[in-house]
Amino acid sequence: MTEQQTDGSSTRERGPLGGLADRFSGAVSQVAAAGALIVVFIALSIVAPSFLTADNLFNLGSQTSVNAVMAVGVTLVIITGGIDLSVGSVAALSGVVGVMLMAGFGVNPLLGILGGIAIGALAGLVNGLLVSVVGLPPFIATLGMLSVGRGLVLIITGAVAVFGAPDSFRLLGQGVIGVLPIPVLMIAVVAVLGHLVLTRTRLGRYAYVMGSNMEAARLSGVPVRSHLTWVYVLSGALAGLGGMIAASRINSGQPNFGEGLELDVIAAVVIGGASLFGGRGTVWGSLIGAFLVAVIRNGAVQLNIGTFYQNVLIGVIIWLAVWWDRYQRRKLGGDVG
Repeated sequence: MTEQQTDGSSTRERGPLGGLADRFSGAVSQVAAAGALIVVFIALSIVAPSFLTADNLFNLGSQTSVNAVMAVGVTLVIITGGIDLSVGSVAALSGVVGVMLMAGFGVNPLLGILGGIAIGALAGLVNGLLVSVVGLPPFIATLGMLSVGRGLVLIITGAVAVFGAPDSFRLLGQGVIGVLPIPVLMIAVVAVLGHLVLTRTRLGRYAYVMGSNMEAARLSGVPVRSHLTWVYVLSGALAGLGGMIAASRINSGQPNFGEGLELDVIAAVVIGGASLFGGRGTVWGSLIGAFLVAVIRNGAVQLNIGTFYQNVLIGVIIWLAVWWDRYQRRKLGGDVG
């Protein structure tokens, strides 16, 4: 028995062999990303002596935490065949609101962090309802939220950074337990929970089904609206957590934080083997992609390569990752688009 899926420009048949081909294709992409990460890491260790220092590796892990945590949420969205372009502005809004709760209202840091995460989840809820109930394409819904979130940040802050959070708030982004930075531990916790959601819950199973064929999922009785909404809520909540980690690292809420961050997050997910056409992706692959992007950016700084050139490189990597996905689908999955 086969399924027919229309993904905009192409139609593909998927049966047992198609599913196996998808899994094989995803595994190949993950192995390729892991290999690239190892090669880049070794190369930078040779050409940039300061790259392999304890301080830089500590900073690298902490810097990666924001993108990695957010990438877990975006992975869920992309598996359903959607996209979330709003994570950067949602992270900025969450970080600012969380710091304002602590600085302006004397809220306990833990409650302030939870408040920031709740703001992210609320933004994700709006995205999810716009996609699942109103019927807007994910690109349009989240592009609108990108603008709304950025505008709200500037309105409530007057485009001025928010300071005054208690020093204990720094622990989330700067603290250590033993020799491990707390942000790195946050990556591990979120990754494990994300993996369990994808592999051990109905939401995870339905995410793959919806991404493989949304109409078939609906006809087979999957409650598409509620589960699709929850996927965006989780993406927003993790963007909120990423925003709070970033705010904690500098102990302030920065209204301009996260501009262009969605590029790195989506790049990490796609590089890690998730398909922009839906139905494929893993948390571990996205983490590999997040570390690869972070290592490239960190190494570029070590080599005095400007941000503009870094953005060009990341964009080219996205092109190559999507091309590779299309190529594998044609060769292994029967995609004739």
